[in-house]
Amino acid sequence: MKGVSAILVTSSANQLRLLVMATRPRQWTKNLLIYLAFFFTLGEHDAHGFGDELSFFLTATYGVLLFSLLTGATYIMNDLADLKEDQLHERKRNRPLASGQLSPGVAVPSALALAGAGIALSFFLDVNFGIVSVVYLSLMTAYTFSLKHMVILDVLSISAGFVLRAAAGALVIDAPISPWLYLMTSLGALMLALGKRRNELDLLGEDGAAHRPALKDYTKDFVDQLMGVVAPAAVVSYTLYTFTAENLPHNNAMMLTIPFVLYGIFRYLFLVHRRNLGGSPEEIFLTDRPMLLTILLWLGTASAILLIDR
Repeated sequence: MKGVSAILVTSSANQLRLLVMATRPRQWTKNLLIYLAFFFTLGEHDAHGFGDELSFFLTATYGVLLFSLLTGATYIMNDLADLKEDQLHERKRNRPLASGQLSPGVAVPSALALAGAGIALSFFLDVNFGIVSVVYLSLMTAYTFSLKHMVILDVLSISAGFVLRAAAGALVIDAPISPWLYLMTSLGALMLALGKRRNELDLLGEDGAAHRPALKDYTKDFVDQLMGVVAPAAVVSYTLYTFTAENLPHNNAMMLTIPFVLYGIFRYLFLVHRRNLGGSPEEIFLTDRPMLLTILLWLGTASAILLIDR
């Protein structure tokens, strides 16, 4: 009996480990966008009677954790929907569900539980945050089963998911965000999504449509043209944000951060076009040293400007 119990415990622990892997923890970094509103209102909370910085940081952190539950559920749902296609993919075939290591009988109720808990707790945290969470989950469900198969609408859906994260972060701490920042977030996300499509075209070639139907309507030249529109638009929108947003210092010192954003976009385009690394944007931001250094320099410079000039 002890031997049987040990086997069951080991099997359950292994399924739990695989379940966590299926939620793609590395991609939870996308949810850090929820901190955006908190970051750009540093030093303002006390002045406006919103409470201290720590309280708002913790509230935003709860928001990040709750969105991680929702994104985890959507990734499991996506892998279930793409099971056969992922088995044909060079890298995705190693995912827990595609490889057959994780049972759908475990994955389905787990995804439902994560989604249900995420939505319920989101409304408990803040009603407006909860509404955005429902919209986000609905959008990602539509993306999983329909929108990702439609050319252009697939990347626009991904972009909208990023904007909803930024909006949720603003709502949960009752902070205003400039429309330019929402636009920049949207364009930045579009650039990442297009980079991913370009990588899939290069990796899968003529078999791309079998993996993702929308790929039959994309070509690398077409994707490059779209990125050629989106990248400069992202730079312009951030530039306009730095000297038009009401919540930023009125001396326009935030413009000092523009070179970091410009270099970061150029570096990403270099990695996509010359190194073909667009398939995993999160890995670029976590492992590419020049990109990491650029992000840290941007954070340091922007933080200093926001805190010193309040």
